[in-house]
Amino acid sequence: MANVSIQLKTPITGEYKQPTGLFINNEFVEGAKKQTFEVINPTTEEVICSVHEATEEDVDTAVAAARKAFEGEWRRVTPQQRGALLLKLADLVEKNLDLLAAVESLDNGKSISMARGDVGGVAGCIRYYGGWADKIEGKTIDISPDMFHYTRREPIGVCGQIIPWNFPLLMLAWKISPALATGNTIVMKTAEQTPLSALVFASLVKEAGFPPGVLNIISGFGKTAGAALSAHMDVDKIAFTGSTLIGRTIMKAAASSNLKKVTLELGGKSPNIVFNDADIEEAISWVNFGIYYNHGQCCCAGSRIYVQEGIYDKFVAAFKDRALKNKVGDPFHPETFQGPQVSQLQYDRIMGYIQSGKEQGATVVTGGDRHGDKGYFIQPTIFADVSQEMKIMQEEIFGPVAAIAKFKDEADAIRLGNDTAYGLAASVHTKDLNTAIRVSNGLKAGTVWVNCHNMLNHALPFGGFKSSGIGRELGELALDNYTEHKSVAINMAGKLF
Repeated sequence: MANVSIQLKTPITGEYKQPTGLFINNEFVEGAKKQTFEVINPTTEEVICSVHEATEEDVDTAVAAARKAFEGEWRRVTPQQRGALLLKLADLVEKNLDLLAAVESLDNGKSISMARGDVGGVAGCIRYYGGWADKIEGKTIDISPDMFHYTRREPIGVCGQIIPWNFPLLMLAWKISPALATGNTIVMKTAEQTPLSALVFASLVKEAGFPPGVLNIISGFGKTAGAALSAHMDVDKIAFTGSTLIGRTIMKAAASSNLKKVTLELGGKSPNIVFNDADIEEAISWVNFGIYYNHGQCCCAGSRIYVQEGIYDKFVAAFKDRALKNKVGDPFHPETFQGPQVSQLQYDRIMGYIQSGKEQGATVVTGGDRHGDKGYFIQPTIFADVSQEMKIMQEEIFGPVAAIAKFKDEADAIRLGNDTAYGLAASVHTKDLNTAIRVSNGLKAGTVWVNCHNMLNHALPFGGFKSSGIGRELGELALDNYTEHKSVAINMAGKLF
């Protein structure tokens, strides 16, 4: 029998069974070439285990399973039954919350408190779309007394989905929930850095009662499995969350293959704008959360902090004090706020940006160095007096690095906020409602938070302007990503007009 699981241990749950195979047709199987790759613990820099690597041949097998399910048993499952399956899956996620969160912390490095919050969000997202499953409606359109016109919303078909490593389970839920609710089947590729929690989740899919082939989850690398999925001629839709650079590559592959539908949730460099009249204590609390949440590894992180001239010095001093209170360390410690970065590659990339900030003349207010002597930990870092052309102000760092600059007035804040290739999110801190609305309307961003940051919810659409992506995740709008609109015209007169 194939060796597709291993006994592992977490400090929270003790021993558990970790699947290591590819989840295809509701079974864990070896890869076609029996190749494996190592999963590294970012806290200790040690190998956790090895998992099976999906190759192009495995992608073909998973797509074939998804196609067979879509054309067969899944097509006969009613919307009400699809909703019930999603609700059952959400219940199982909640039942296994501690295990899923612990595995998430193990291979991602995020604090256990944040991981628990993520898993709670996973259950909420799946349950939300479970409620939508029997409400995917068309309409009748009255055009002529001799004609009957109606529209249908039908599933697209086999959907390829590629998720990142920063929110492994949450991004999985954002992708699969609307796709399954609308009647599609899925082949999902997880990030090679963080495959473990999705494989544990896969075992719940079978337990919930989903038919074989409806949801297939494979572990692998972007250059092989991701590329094969993006260019596959029998995949009808590709959804990707990750960097803008890779998003462009996926879009090209989709266009040059079968012109499959594409949605992309890409990078960001979100402005966090603080006006003179803001409640400084509250603003600093949200700015701190906006940049250091999830170790700064967040596409909508408020990494560009613009502070109005009248409170700039006071803000910088107070923000430093707040950042120094962030607990950095073992993700399984209950008080930890910031764990390690996800990998050596990501650690090196972030440290390269920190060095760039120093070399280009920004002021290091706090941090700017490694934390500890083991694991991929970086001190919470604040740069002040950052000019607009510096790399740390223009490029997505994806780490615990804040760049602060002054602005003069409302028009200046909007100009600086929009001076980026990205447009994923932004936030505005002010007590003046008129200012909040004017600035929110002036910013080119898919989401604008007022007096808060990173407040996402599965009922609110999320996505970007400009180079931050195409389409929207979450909310009712996400259903459009996974349905085709069909118009039907019936001639009831029986004659040629």
